[in-house]
Amino acid sequence: MTSLTRLLPWARPYLRQFVWGLACVVVSTALANLMPTLIRRAIDAMAAGAPVRAVLDIAATMVGLTLVMGWFRFQMRNILNGVSRVVENDLRDALFARLTRLDPAWYGRNRTGEVMARLTNDLGAVRMAVGPAVMYLTNTIFGGIFALSFMFSISPRLTLLALLPMVPLPIVTLGLGRAIHRRFERVQAQFGDLTTHVQEHLSGVRIVRAYQQEGAELARFTELSAGYLGKNLRLVRLNGLMNPSFALLAGLGAAAVLGLGGAMVLAGTLSIGAFVAFGLYLANLTWPLIALGWVTSLFQRGAASMTRLLAILDAQPAIRDSEPPRGVATLPPTVGGRTLTFERVGFTHAAPDGTAGRTVLRDVSVSVPAGSTLGIVGATGSSKTTLLELIPRLADPTQGRVLLDGVDVRDLPLDVLRREIGFVPQESLLFSETIIDNLMYGSTSEADAHWAAGVAQLTEAIDGFPGGFATMLGERGVNLSGGQKQRAAMARALARRPSVVILDDALSAVDTHTEAAILRGLREALAGRTAVIASHRITAIRDAHWIIVLDDGLVVEQGRHEELLAARGRYWTLLRRQQMEEELEVESVPAGA
Repeated sequence: MTSLTRLLPWARPYLRQFVWGLACVVVSTALANLMPTLIRRAIDAMAAGAPVRAVLDIAATMVGLTLVMGWFRFQMRNILNGVSRVVENDLRDALFARLTRLDPAWYGRNRTGEVMARLTNDLGAVRMAVGPAVMYLTNTIFGGIFALSFMFSISPRLTLLALLPMVPLPIVTLGLGRAIHRRFERVQAQFGDLTTHVQEHLSGVRIVRAYQQEGAELARFTELSAGYLGKNLRLVRLNGLMNPSFALLAGLGAAAVLGLGGAMVLAGTLSIGAFVAFGLYLANLTWPLIALGWVTSLFQRGAASMTRLLAILDAQPAIRDSEPPRGVATLPPTVGGRTLTFERVGFTHAAPDGTAGRTVLRDVSVSVPAGSTLGIVGATGSSKTTLLELIPRLADPTQGRVLLDGVDVRDLPLDVLRREIGFVPQESLLFSETIIDNLMYGSTSEADAHWAAGVAQLTEAIDGFPGGFATMLGERGVNLSGGQKQRAAMARALARRPSVVILDDALSAVDTHTEAAILRGLREALAGRTAVIASHRITAIRDAHWIIVLDDGLVVEQGRHEELLAARGRYWTLLRRQQMEEELEVESVPAGA
């Protein structure tokens, strides 16, 4: 339950609304507890032979109180349920803001489906704890106080007898509440597994169909769904046990009151009106006790869900601005590129337990003058991508420094650093928006987006779509080919007019003719800009001003294209192997094809 106290920062801005809503709960509860007293007066008046007018006056008073009570009940639900929705919205915004700042390593440890489950089911459970649970808890507390006060005023002896069976109530509430907390955590965890399975199945639906695994996936879904159902049923049984338990305790009190109270009426020590009123107050006390079970369940569910949400809210990105800043807060203005320097850079992956894991980069040192191009080539797994990710601080080196215009990138605010960079990763992710919106992602000029599409040799393909640049893309750009997605990602990066352009194997999905055309356009587009191009294809980096060859995280060769060829080392071997592969592909094509 302590996790719910972490909601205070989100609830505090709406303190006035909470206070007014809870005041409405108290007033409506007080009015409801006046009704039995009025009924008592009416019965006793009729028994004493009072005139009809006196009874009608009491009835009119009850009607008036009912109308006022109804207005307050409307207000309490409208205010408290409304505020809980606003708190839910603010909390959702905070969760999304945190998710946008977390690093790739965090997403590698947490499945997308599980995160989505927390943003839906868990967030809804927290909302129920903030709104309805607080409202009914207040109603339970004050309803019990008012009812007990009136009951004591009628007969202290009867009141103590009615309360006697309710002595075990705190023990029952505590025990069942803890059990509900544990079972609801299991339900939410199972829902996360189910959501993850659906998300992965829909994302990879073409692979599922290609491998004819529809039946296997359906069986797995059925198994997860049955597990979710089973855990929910166990939770339902526990909730079903709570309300009857509370009702049983209250019923024992009612039975005792009926026996002793009836005897007191027959003995003439208690009026019929007082006995009826006492019974109504006992009913008023019984309903809050029964509702207490439901309220306890809501709070326990909310606490379990808030614990799961705190795992996101408390997560800290591995890459963030230093506080206080270690150095300068900006870079000098430039109309071209910037000098990029890797200074004895090394990188070691962290193991899941936090200890040092595998070292993938060692002692990489190279300087890229402003406006020049660095080519990085190496076999798959040589850590080209890792080296590139150190520039925009998707990761930080564990040894050495990365400098931009002589400034350690860790001394720059992330927004300042990343504003300078146009990054094209290996995976070309596009959004479910129009093509022009995707190309303008991070930029504001439509003209720059059209120019960048031309550089990426994408304009002709876009013109072939019915809507042109206004064509709506499917999820992750599914209606584009692999090569078209890569070119769109490249155009998106160039449209920002960055001073540093990073291409991580960005042409792997295009054919050699398209690659040549793109490279010709890139040479003009990158004029004056600093560029870092990593590729397993030597044709993509042969015109770079400087080339480094990575092998198992080490720079084994560096120089210009001609110098590296003349050395007949690793670079020359990679080029010969690629040429032989291309020759074999050409020979395998049938004549006339």
